[in-house]
Amino acid sequence: MASYKYSVYNSAKRNNGRRPQRSAGRRGDYIDPSRFVAVAKPTQAENYQAKHSFNDFEIDDRIKQNLKAKGFVTPSPIQDQTIPLGLAGKDVIGIANTGTGKTAAFTIPIIHGLMTRQQTKALVVAPTRELAQQIEEEARSIGKGGGFTGAILIGGTGMGSQLRDLRNKPRIVIGTPGRIKDHMERGTLNLDTFDTVVLDEVDRMLDMGFLPDVSYILKALAPKRQSFFFSATMEPRVQGLIRTFSTDPETVSVKSADGSDHVNQDVIRYNGTHEKMDKLHDILLKEEVSKVIVFDETQRSVEKLSNELVARGFAADAIHGGKSQGQRQRALDSFKKNRTTILVATDVAARGIDVADITHVINYSQPMTYQDYTHRIGRAGRAGRVGHALTFVNN
Repeated sequence: MASYKYSVYNSAKRNNGRRPQRSAGRRGDYIDPSRFVAVAKPTQAENYQAKHSFNDFEIDDRIKQNLKAKGFVTPSPIQDQTIPLGLAGKDVIGIANTGTGKTAAFTIPIIHGLMTRQQTKALVVAPTRELAQQIEEEARSIGKGGGFTGAILIGGTGMGSQLRDLRNKPRIVIGTPGRIKDHMERGTLNLDTFDTVVLDEVDRMLDMGFLPDVSYILKALAPKRQSFFFSATMEPRVQGLIRTFSTDPETVSVKSADGSDHVNQDVIRYNGTHEKMDKLHDILLKEEVSKVIVFDETQRSVEKLSNELVARGFAADAIHGGKSQGQRQRALDSFKKNRTTILVATDVAARGIDVADITHVINYSQPMTYQDYTHRIGRAGRAGRVGHALTFVNN
Protein backbone atom coordinates (compact mmCIF):
# COMPACT_ATOMS: atom_id res chain seq x y z
CA MET A 1 0.00 0.00 0.00
CA ALA A 2 1.37 3.42 -0.88
CA SER A 3 2.22 5.82 1.91
CA TYR A 4 1.06 8.65 -0.33
CA LYS A 5 -1.82 10.46 1.37
CA TYR A 6 -3.57 13.79 1.37
CA SER A 7 -5.78 16.08 3.41
CA VAL A 8 -7.90 19.14 2.86
CA TYR A 9 -8.82 22.15 4.97
CA ASN A 10 -11.25 24.99 5.18
CA SER A 11 -9.37 28.25 5.51
CA ALA A 12 -10.70 31.34 7.22
CA LYS A 13 -12.99 33.41 5.06
CA ARG A 14 -10.61 36.17 4.08
CA ASN A 15 -9.65 37.67 0.74
CA ASN A 16 -5.92 37.26 1.22
CA GLY A 17 -4.64 34.80 -1.36
CA ARG A 18 -8.06 34.00 -2.73
CA ARG A 19 -9.60 34.53 -6.13
CA PRO A 20 -11.62 37.75 -6.38
CA GLN A 21 -15.33 36.89 -6.19
CA ARG A 22 -17.85 38.23 -8.67
CA SER A 23 -20.63 40.35 -7.29
CA ALA A 24 -23.89 38.43 -7.59
CA GLY A 25 -25.58 41.43 -9.15
CA ARG A 26 -22.92 42.29 -11.70
CA ARG A 27 -24.02 42.18 -15.32
CA GLY A 28 -21.83 40.53 -17.89
CA ASP A 29 -21.28 41.29 -21.55
CA TYR A 30 -24.29 41.42 -23.86
CA ILE A 31 -24.25 38.34 -26.07
CA ASP A 32 -26.46 38.24 -29.14
CA PRO A 33 -28.68 35.13 -28.78
CA SER A 34 -27.81 34.16 -32.35
CA ARG A 35 -24.37 33.18 -31.03
CA PHE A 36 -26.04 30.46 -28.96
CA VAL A 37 -27.27 28.69 -32.10
CA ALA A 38 -25.00 26.41 -34.13
CA VAL A 39 -24.93 22.95 -35.66
CA ALA A 40 -22.21 20.59 -34.48
CA LYS A 41 -19.34 20.16 -36.92
CA PRO A 42 -17.43 17.25 -35.44
CA THR A 43 -14.03 16.67 -36.97
CA GLN A 44 -12.54 13.25 -37.33
CA ALA A 45 -9.37 12.97 -35.27
CA GLU A 46 -6.30 12.02 -37.23
CA ASN A 47 -5.19 8.45 -36.79
CA TYR A 48 -2.23 9.05 -34.49
CA GLN A 49 0.45 6.38 -34.42
CA ALA A 50 2.18 6.38 -31.04
CA LYS A 51 5.96 6.06 -31.08
CA HIS A 52 6.02 4.34 -27.71
CA SER A 53 4.11 2.00 -25.48
CA PHE A 54 4.03 2.72 -21.76
CA ASN A 55 6.36 -0.22 -21.30
CA ASP A 56 8.96 1.48 -23.54
CA PHE A 57 9.40 4.48 -21.25
CA GLU A 58 12.44 4.44 -18.99
CA ILE A 59 10.43 4.67 -15.78
CA ASP A 60 10.48 2.85 -12.47
CA ASP A 61 9.08 -0.67 -12.66
CA ARG A 62 6.54 0.13 -9.94
CA ILE A 63 5.04 2.77 -12.22
CA LYS A 64 4.89 0.29 -15.11
CA GLN A 65 3.06 -2.19 -12.88
CA ASN A 66 0.60 0.48 -11.76
CA LEU A 67 -0.05 1.57 -15.35
CA LYS A 68 -0.62 -2.03 -16.39
CA ALA A 69 -3.12 -2.44 -13.54
CA LYS A 70 -4.95 0.66 -14.81
CA GLY A 71 -5.12 -0.85 -18.30
CA PHE A 72 -2.72 1.67 -19.87
CA VAL A 73 -1.01 0.21 -22.94
CA THR A 74 -0.66 2.83 -25.68
CA PRO A 75 -0.13 6.48 -24.72
CA SER A 76 -2.31 9.27 -26.08
CA PRO A 77 -0.59 11.86 -28.30
CA ILE A 78 0.07 14.30 -25.43
CA GLN A 79 1.45 11.46 -23.30
CA ASP A 80 3.54 9.98 -26.13
CA GLN A 81 5.25 13.31 -26.81
CA THR A 82 5.42 14.83 -23.32
CA ILE A 83 6.63 11.93 -21.16
CA PRO A 84 10.05 11.54 -22.90
CA LEU A 85 10.67 15.29 -22.59
CA GLY A 86 9.66 15.23 -18.93
CA LEU A 87 11.93 12.27 -18.20
CA ALA A 88 14.81 14.12 -19.91
CA GLY A 89 14.35 17.05 -17.50
CA LYS A 90 13.04 19.51 -20.10
CA ASP A 91 10.62 22.33 -19.39
CA VAL A 92 7.42 21.52 -21.27
CA ILE A 93 4.54 23.58 -22.64
CA GLY A 94 1.57 21.34 -23.38
CA ILE A 95 -1.25 22.76 -25.49
CA ALA A 96 -4.15 20.36 -25.17
CA ASN A 97 -7.86 20.20 -24.43
CA THR A 98 -9.26 18.63 -21.28
CA GLY A 99 -9.79 14.91 -21.76
CA THR A 100 -6.63 14.27 -23.80
CA GLY A 101 -4.77 12.44 -21.03
CA LYS A 102 -2.57 15.36 -20.00
CA THR A 103 -2.72 14.50 -16.28
CA ALA A 104 -0.82 11.26 -16.82
CA ALA A 105 1.49 13.09 -19.24
CA PHE A 106 2.98 15.13 -16.41
CA THR A 107 2.25 12.77 -13.50
CA ILE A 108 4.33 9.87 -14.86
CA PRO A 109 7.65 11.79 -15.16
CA ILE A 110 7.01 13.53 -11.82
CA ILE A 111 6.33 10.26 -9.96
CA HIS A 112 9.40 8.70 -11.59
CA GLY A 113 11.49 11.60 -10.29
CA LEU A 114 10.07 11.21 -6.77
CA MET A 115 10.80 7.47 -6.79
CA THR A 116 14.35 7.72 -8.12
CA ARG A 117 15.67 11.01 -6.65
CA GLN A 118 15.22 11.33 -2.91
CA GLN A 119 15.72 15.12 -2.89
CA THR A 120 13.08 15.84 -5.54
CA LYS A 121 9.89 17.64 -4.49
CA ALA A 122 6.99 18.52 -6.78
CA LEU A 123 4.23 21.13 -6.70
CA VAL A 124 1.12 20.81 -8.89
CA VAL A 125 -1.17 23.86 -9.17
CA ALA A 126 -4.71 23.60 -10.56
CA PRO A 127 -7.48 26.21 -10.84
CA THR A 128 -10.20 24.36 -8.91
CA ARG A 129 -10.67 21.97 -6.01
CA GLU A 130 -12.25 19.36 -8.24
CA LEU A 131 -9.39 19.33 -10.73
CA ALA A 132 -6.83 19.20 -7.90
CA GLN A 133 -8.60 16.15 -6.50
CA GLN A 134 -8.68 14.43 -9.90
CA ILE A 135 -4.93 15.01 -10.23
CA GLU A 136 -4.38 13.65 -6.71
CA GLU A 137 -6.32 10.49 -7.56
CA GLU A 138 -4.19 9.94 -10.67
CA ALA A 139 -0.97 10.58 -8.74
CA ARG A 140 -2.05 8.19 -6.02
CA SER A 141 -2.75 5.34 -8.45
CA ILE A 142 0.38 5.88 -10.59
CA GLY A 143 2.59 6.31 -7.51
CA LYS A 144 1.25 3.33 -5.55
CA GLY A 145 4.08 1.69 -3.62
CA GLY A 146 6.35 4.70 -4.10
CA GLY A 147 6.93 5.30 -0.40
CA PHE A 148 6.55 9.09 -0.48
CA THR A 149 3.98 11.30 1.21
CA GLY A 150 1.92 14.14 -0.17
CA ALA A 151 -0.65 16.78 0.70
CA ILE A 152 -3.51 18.39 -1.18
CA LEU A 153 -4.15 22.04 -0.33
CA ILE A 154 -7.71 23.03 -1.14
CA GLY A 155 -10.51 24.65 0.82
CA GLY A 156 -13.72 23.15 2.07
CA THR A 157 -13.04 20.83 5.04
CA GLY A 158 -11.17 20.78 8.36
CA MET A 159 -7.66 22.17 8.56
CA GLY A 160 -6.05 19.87 11.12
CA SER A 161 -5.26 16.87 8.93
CA GLN A 162 -3.76 19.09 6.26
CA LEU A 163 -1.43 20.79 8.72
CA ARG A 164 -0.44 17.34 9.98
CA ASP A 165 0.46 16.21 6.47
CA LEU A 166 2.54 19.35 5.91
CA ARG A 167 4.44 18.64 9.13
CA ASN A 168 5.31 15.24 7.62
CA LYS A 169 7.30 17.07 4.92
CA PRO A 170 5.38 15.93 1.82
CA ARG A 171 7.35 15.49 -1.38
CA ILE A 172 4.38 16.18 -3.63
CA VAL A 173 1.91 18.99 -2.95
CA ILE A 174 -1.20 19.45 -5.10
CA GLY A 175 -3.49 22.41 -4.65
CA THR A 176 -5.19 25.58 -5.81
CA PRO A 177 -3.33 28.92 -5.92
CA GLY A 178 -5.21 30.65 -3.11
CA ARG A 179 -4.80 27.78 -0.63
CA ILE A 180 -1.12 27.30 -1.49
CA LYS A 181 -0.49 31.01 -0.97
CA ASP A 182 -2.40 30.92 2.34
CA HIS A 183 -0.02 28.26 3.65
CA MET A 184 3.05 30.08 2.43
CA GLU A 185 1.93 33.19 4.31
CA ARG A 186 1.12 31.15 7.43
CA GLY A 187 4.64 29.72 7.34
CA THR A 188 3.38 26.15 7.05
CA LEU A 189 4.66 25.64 3.48
CA ASN A 190 8.15 26.51 2.29
CA LEU A 191 8.67 26.00 -1.45
CA ASP A 192 12.35 26.88 -1.81
CA THR A 193 13.35 23.19 -2.08
CA PHE A 194 10.62 22.24 -4.58
CA ASP A 195 12.40 21.63 -7.89
CA THR A 196 9.47 20.49 -10.06
CA VAL A 197 6.28 22.44 -10.77
CA VAL A 198 3.17 21.88 -12.88
CA LEU A 199 0.63 24.55 -13.75
CA ASP A 200 -2.44 22.81 -15.16
CA GLU A 201 -5.07 24.73 -17.15
CA VAL A 202 -3.04 27.94 -16.97
CA ASP A 203 -5.53 29.88 -19.09
CA ARG A 204 -8.37 29.11 -16.68
CA MET A 205 -6.28 30.13 -13.68
CA LEU A 206 -5.62 33.49 -15.27
CA ASP A 207 -9.30 33.86 -16.26
CA MET A 208 -10.20 33.31 -12.61
CA GLY A 209 -7.94 36.12 -11.42
CA PHE A 210 -5.08 33.98 -10.11
CA LEU A 211 -2.18 35.64 -11.98
CA PRO A 212 -0.79 37.46 -8.88
CA ASP A 213 -1.03 34.32 -6.74
CA VAL A 214 0.58 32.12 -9.40
CA SER A 215 3.45 34.57 -9.89
CA TYR A 216 3.96 34.75 -6.11
CA ILE A 217 4.13 30.95 -5.90
CA LEU A 218 6.51 30.50 -8.85
CA LYS A 219 8.94 33.07 -7.44
CA ALA A 220 9.21 31.06 -4.22
CA LEU A 221 10.30 27.79 -5.86
CA ALA A 222 13.85 26.52 -6.19
CA PRO A 223 15.68 28.63 -8.81
CA LYS A 224 16.84 25.52 -10.65
CA ARG A 225 13.70 23.57 -11.45
CA GLN A 226 11.72 21.73 -14.10
CA SER A 227 8.42 23.31 -15.16
CA PHE A 228 5.34 21.95 -16.93
CA PHE A 229 2.71 24.36 -18.25
CA PHE A 230 -0.55 23.00 -19.67
CA SER A 231 -3.14 25.21 -21.32
CA ALA A 232 -5.89 24.94 -23.94
CA THR A 233 -4.94 28.35 -25.36
CA MET A 234 -1.76 30.39 -25.69
CA GLU A 235 -3.09 33.88 -25.22
CA PRO A 236 -0.60 36.72 -24.48
CA ARG A 237 -0.99 36.51 -20.68
CA VAL A 238 -0.20 32.79 -20.74
CA GLN A 239 2.79 33.35 -23.01
CA GLY A 240 4.08 36.12 -20.75
CA LEU A 241 3.87 33.94 -17.64
CA ILE A 242 5.65 31.05 -19.34
CA ARG A 243 8.42 33.30 -20.71
CA THR A 244 9.06 34.66 -17.22
CA PHE A 245 9.16 31.35 -15.38
CA SER A 246 10.59 28.75 -17.78
CA THR A 247 13.91 27.92 -19.43
CA ASP A 248 14.04 26.92 -23.11
CA PRO A 249 10.73 25.03 -22.97
CA GLU A 250 9.73 22.41 -25.51
CA THR A 251 6.21 22.80 -26.89
CA VAL A 252 3.86 19.87 -27.47
CA SER A 253 0.60 20.80 -29.19
CA VAL A 254 -2.16 18.26 -29.68
CA LYS A 255 -5.09 20.66 -29.45
CA SER A 256 -7.87 19.61 -31.78
CA ALA A 257 -10.95 21.56 -32.77
CA ASP A 258 -12.70 23.75 -30.23
CA GLY A 259 -14.95 21.81 -27.88
CA SER A 260 -17.96 23.75 -29.14
CA ASP A 261 -17.50 22.25 -32.62
CA HIS A 262 -18.81 18.96 -31.23
CA VAL A 263 -21.93 20.51 -29.70
CA ASN A 264 -25.32 21.23 -31.26
CA GLN A 265 -26.39 24.61 -29.86
CA ASP A 266 -29.85 26.18 -29.65
CA VAL A 267 -31.92 28.62 -27.57
CA ILE A 268 -35.08 28.10 -25.54
CA ARG A 269 -37.27 31.19 -25.51
CA TYR A 270 -39.62 31.79 -22.59
CA ASN A 271 -41.94 34.37 -21.05
CA GLY A 272 -41.73 34.67 -17.29
CA THR A 273 -40.36 32.52 -14.46
CA HIS A 274 -43.13 29.89 -14.40
CA GLU A 275 -42.88 29.16 -18.12
CA LYS A 276 -39.08 28.97 -17.81
CA MET A 277 -39.28 26.30 -15.10
CA ASP A 278 -41.94 24.34 -16.96
CA LYS A 279 -39.87 24.34 -20.14
CA LEU A 280 -36.83 23.08 -18.24
CA HIS A 281 -39.00 20.34 -16.72
CA ASP A 282 -40.18 19.23 -20.18
CA ILE A 283 -36.64 19.20 -21.58
CA LEU A 284 -35.34 17.04 -18.73
CA LEU A 285 -38.11 14.47 -19.34
CA LYS A 286 -36.86 13.74 -22.86
CA GLU A 287 -35.27 10.33 -23.24
CA GLU A 288 -32.19 11.64 -25.05
CA VAL A 289 -31.43 14.06 -22.20
CA SER A 290 -29.71 11.45 -20.06
CA LYS A 291 -26.92 13.31 -18.21
CA VAL A 292 -27.05 17.07 -17.75
CA ILE A 293 -25.24 20.02 -16.23
CA VAL A 294 -27.60 22.95 -15.64
CA PHE A 295 -25.85 26.28 -15.10
CA ASP A 296 -27.32 29.06 -13.01
CA GLU A 297 -25.84 32.36 -11.87
CA THR A 298 -25.51 32.42 -8.07
CA GLN A 299 -25.10 29.96 -5.21
CA ARG A 300 -28.58 30.80 -3.99
CA SER A 301 -30.24 30.30 -7.39
CA VAL A 302 -28.38 27.01 -7.93
CA GLU A 303 -29.54 25.68 -4.57
CA LYS A 304 -33.12 26.81 -5.18
CA LEU A 305 -33.25 25.28 -8.66
CA SER A 306 -31.76 21.99 -7.48
CA ASN A 307 -34.33 21.74 -4.67
CA GLU A 308 -37.15 22.46 -7.11
CA LEU A 309 -35.97 19.72 -9.49
CA VAL A 310 -35.73 17.21 -6.63
CA ALA A 311 -39.25 18.18 -5.54
CA ARG A 312 -40.43 17.47 -9.09
CA GLY A 313 -38.98 13.97 -8.92
CA PHE A 314 -35.67 14.43 -10.77
CA ALA A 315 -32.38 12.88 -9.59
CA ALA A 316 -30.60 16.22 -9.14
CA ASP A 317 -27.91 17.72 -6.92
CA ALA A 318 -26.15 21.06 -6.64
CA ILE A 319 -22.50 22.10 -6.65
CA HIS A 320 -21.34 25.61 -5.79
CA GLY A 321 -18.74 27.47 -3.75
CA GLY A 322 -20.99 27.72 -0.70
CA LYS A 323 -20.90 23.97 -0.12
CA SER A 324 -18.18 22.24 1.86
CA GLN A 325 -15.60 20.28 -0.10
CA GLY A 326 -17.10 17.04 1.18
CA GLN A 327 -20.54 18.04 -0.12
CA ARG A 328 -19.08 19.06 -3.48
CA GLN A 329 -17.16 15.82 -3.80
CA ARG A 330 -20.17 13.68 -2.91
CA ALA A 331 -22.30 15.53 -5.47
CA LEU A 332 -19.65 15.03 -8.15
CA ASP A 333 -19.16 11.35 -7.30
CA SER A 334 -22.91 10.74 -7.49
CA PHE A 335 -23.03 12.44 -10.86
CA LYS A 336 -20.10 10.44 -12.21
CA LYS A 337 -21.66 7.17 -11.04
CA ASN A 338 -25.13 8.10 -12.41
CA ARG A 339 -26.80 8.05 -9.01
CA THR A 340 -27.83 11.57 -9.98
CA THR A 341 -28.22 12.54 -13.63
CA ILE A 342 -28.66 16.32 -13.24
CA LEU A 343 -25.98 18.54 -11.70
CA VAL A 344 -26.94 22.18 -11.11
CA ALA A 345 -23.82 24.34 -10.89
CA THR A 346 -22.27 27.77 -10.85
CA ASP A 347 -19.50 28.54 -13.35
CA VAL A 348 -16.69 28.47 -10.79
CA ALA A 349 -17.77 25.18 -9.19
CA ALA A 350 -18.04 23.48 -12.59
CA ARG A 351 -14.52 24.35 -13.72
CA GLY A 352 -12.39 21.25 -13.64
CA ILE A 353 -15.29 18.81 -13.85
CA ASP A 354 -14.25 16.19 -16.38
CA VAL A 355 -17.12 13.74 -16.98
CA ALA A 356 -17.06 12.10 -20.40
CA ASP A 357 -20.70 11.07 -20.82
CA ILE A 358 -22.54 14.39 -20.34
CA THR A 359 -25.15 14.62 -23.10
CA HIS A 360 -26.53 18.11 -22.46
CA VAL A 361 -25.48 21.44 -21.02
CA ILE A 362 -28.36 23.77 -20.19
CA ASN A 363 -27.73 27.45 -19.54
CA TYR A 364 -30.67 28.25 -17.28
CA SER A 365 -29.09 31.66 -16.81
CA GLN A 366 -27.03 33.24 -19.57
CA PRO A 367 -23.26 33.27 -19.03
CA MET A 368 -21.44 36.46 -18.09
CA THR A 369 -19.18 36.35 -21.15
CA TYR A 370 -18.99 34.37 -24.38
CA GLN A 371 -15.80 32.74 -23.11
CA ASP A 372 -17.77 31.48 -20.11
CA TYR A 373 -20.32 30.14 -22.60
CA THR A 374 -17.72 28.13 -24.52
CA HIS A 375 -16.32 26.75 -21.25
CA ARG A 376 -19.80 25.67 -20.19
CA ILE A 377 -20.86 23.92 -23.37
CA GLY A 378 -17.48 22.20 -23.71
CA ARG A 379 -18.63 19.90 -20.90
CA ALA A 380 -20.75 18.07 -23.50
CA GLY A 381 -19.43 16.49 -26.68
CA ARG A 382 -16.47 14.75 -25.04
CA ALA A 383 -14.61 11.64 -26.16
CA GLY A 384 -15.74 11.88 -29.80
CA ARG A 385 -19.44 12.23 -28.96
CA VAL A 386 -21.77 14.96 -30.21
CA GLY A 387 -23.24 16.94 -27.32
CA HIS A 388 -26.09 19.43 -27.00
CA ALA A 389 -26.28 22.90 -25.44
CA LEU A 390 -29.50 24.82 -24.77
CA THR A 391 -29.57 28.41 -23.57
CA PHE A 392 -32.65 30.04 -22.06
CA VAL A 393 -33.43 33.47 -23.54
CA ASN A 394 -36.16 35.74 -22.15
CA ASN A 395 -38.44 37.09 -24.85
